[in-house]
Amino acid sequence: MPIRIAARAVLIHDARLLLVNAYPAGQSDLWCAPGGGAEMHSGLPENLAREVHEETGLRIDVGAPCLVNEFHSAARGYHQVEVFFRCTSRSGMLSDDWCDPEGVVTRRRWFARSELGQIRLKPDSLPDIAFSGGIAYDELETIVG
Repeated sequence: MPIRIAARAVLIHDARLLLVNAYPAGQSDLWCAPGGGAEMHSGLPENLAREVHEETGLRIDVGAPCLVNEFHSAARGYHQVEVFFRCTSRSGMLSDDWCDPEGVVTRRRWFARSELGQIRLKPDSLPDIAFSGGIAYDELETIVG
């Protein structure tokens, strides 16, 4: 199976980071940045804007890359490389009524930095990158669920 490429949004609004829970029916308490797999013949920024809208209802402007993360599961034959981009919200508001058309993202929420230590999220470096303005590469790690 080929390596999957994904794009994710680092989106801060009112000193809060947007995260989603991408496990249907509460299968996991793991939070991550919104985004998803790239479709062929479309650039990563276009893929990211589409994914964020599907998952959250927000329209975004995609800025510069700020983090590359990769993870894998040898047992499942899965390897994903994620490129995180700094984004800004152009329009829309989060709503509990929003429905991800693929039914994957069931929760979406803004988190203050002080709240991030109280939840499970991946990648581990995301809070520092999101709130520092830095750039990073997260080395390959095994998938957690």
